[in-house]
Amino acid sequence: MATQALDQQSFADAIQDNETVIVDFWADWCGPCKRFAPVFDQVSEKYPDVVFGKVDTEDQRALAGGLGIQSIPTLMAFRGGYLVYREAGAMGAPQFEELVKAVKDLDIEKLKEQAAAATASDEA
Repeated sequence: MATQALDQQSFADAIQDNETVIVDFWADWCGPCKRFAPVFDQVSEKYPDVVFGKVDTEDQRALAGGLGIQSIPTLMAFRGGYLVYREAGAMGAPQFEELVKAVKDLDIEKLKEQAAAATASDEA
């Protein structure tokens, strides 16, 4: 699956409507972003069941600002609607592919139980 350009609405829809979503926050002037772009695209072709989205932080300032993006590139990964990974910085293809595999392999039901338990302990 090719990568998709995301805006505020399509970002929210992608996370809500898909099991696994990986998002690259980037800008055209960012050297590391440009070097990471082919890695992101190459790995996206190997996982047609994962949504790979790109957010241009210059074009989507409100979205990037609302998510607290301060350094780019920043990668975010969502599984079952939950943010499970967030890190600034580019990575090589082997590391990025390992990240995608790890996110896909997460036990979503266990993740939901942990989130519910954390919420319950916060309310106590």
